[in-house]
Amino acid sequence: MAKSTRREFLGTAAAATVALGKSAYGAARDRTLKIGVIGVGWYGMVDAKAALQVGGVEIAAICDVDSEHLRRSADELQKLQGSRPQTFKLYTDLLDAKGLDLVIIATPPHWHALQFIAALERGLDIYCEKPISYDVREGRAMVDAARLYQRVVQIGFQRRQSQALRQVKQFIDAGMAGHIIQVDAQIHYKTTTKDPTPKDPPPSLDWDQWCGPGPKIPYSDQVGHFNWRLEKTSGHGHLVDWGIHLIDAARMILDEQTPLRITAAGGLYYLRDKITTPDTLTVNFEFARCPIVWRHRIWGAEEYTPEISNGLLFYGERATIFATDSSWIVIPAGKNKERQEHKVQTDLGTRHMADFLAAVRTRRQPVCTIDDAFRSTATVQLAMIAYESGLPVQWNEATGQITGNPAGAKLLKRPYRMPWQHPYPG
Repeated sequence: MAKSTRREFLGTAAAATVALGKSAYGAARDRTLKIGVIGVGWYGMVDAKAALQVGGVEIAAICDVDSEHLRRSADELQKLQGSRPQTFKLYTDLLDAKGLDLVIIATPPHWHALQFIAALERGLDIYCEKPISYDVREGRAMVDAARLYQRVVQIGFQRRQSQALRQVKQFIDAGMAGHIIQVDAQIHYKTTTKDPTPKDPPPSLDWDQWCGPGPKIPYSDQVGHFNWRLEKTSGHGHLVDWGIHLIDAARMILDEQTPLRITAAGGLYYLRDKITTPDTLTVNFEFARCPIVWRHRIWGAEEYTPEISNGLLFYGERATIFATDSSWIVIPAGKNKERQEHKVQTDLGTRHMADFLAAVRTRRQPVCTIDDAFRSTATVQLAMIAYESGLPVQWNEATGQITGNPAGAKLLKRPYRMPWQHPYPG
């Protein structure tokens, strides 16, 4: 890795970054796009504000099963855009509103499949947050529906807009790190928890509708708004909620599909009786190119190695690379070699939304298609199946089947609560 070679590479990568930055917001605005937002408790409003920042849009309708969320968000949007959106409790009523061009889906993932397919059936383009679904079969039904209806779909893997991660991909593709032997993905931090004692939901919240097709579990502060991410029946845990971003980024950088075999081990060692998904987890994903090893501990100890507590480590024959959203470090092989750090800041959320809105106007597919998002979502879902079944998962992407693990195969599709019906046949 001669310095001149690396310098030339970085110059090329920087030029590509500038070019991408110039084109990201450049789509023609022939008319104002009318947007509906499903779920405005937190991230739905983040996405809505990103769309307003890009411009050329109006948030015309919003819905939420919590009337207080609905009121606050409508008030805020009225101040931001000068017009008050229509408000609905049920997503089906929002989708029937006249004049919508597209919807943003930002509900918990156990609702995504039904909302996504219903929006396609009404001819709407979709920006949907990750993970795309709660179970693998829902995701497959969503992919099939997107192919049938041929709408523009963007999934909220915002790190695909990270110029740092794109430069890492270019660096690896150019052979600068040599053969990649293994990748480590990890997020270690100390989560906060709330009281898990069952209680009545807030008067403003329709808890039955919130639980929807998933099991109706007792409400508590810990499994309510925001905190559902560490609840097994909704968010399915830290890997599925947060780690999925790094798994998706690693897949993108390595041009990988889905893993061939997955093993998982962990448990609740510190937060038992407070959350229902593992606070400590290690997963070995055996991809065709190399293994990706996921680790998390969400009870603390991030202070041990804070500089690498959140990110990706690519171990190559010629160099190791540590990558995060906004920086990447090259550590050449051998002793006492100079590390080289590169910082590249990017407004990931706004850039991702800009890519989607440009795609809607030009009728192209955006940077994160439903097919690719399905692979990243299925990857982490299969990891949880390996963990919950206690056995390795052998995965055949072509057939969509798990072999040699009957208990795991049953977890590919979760039964729906009546009256809702699972969108995957059989």
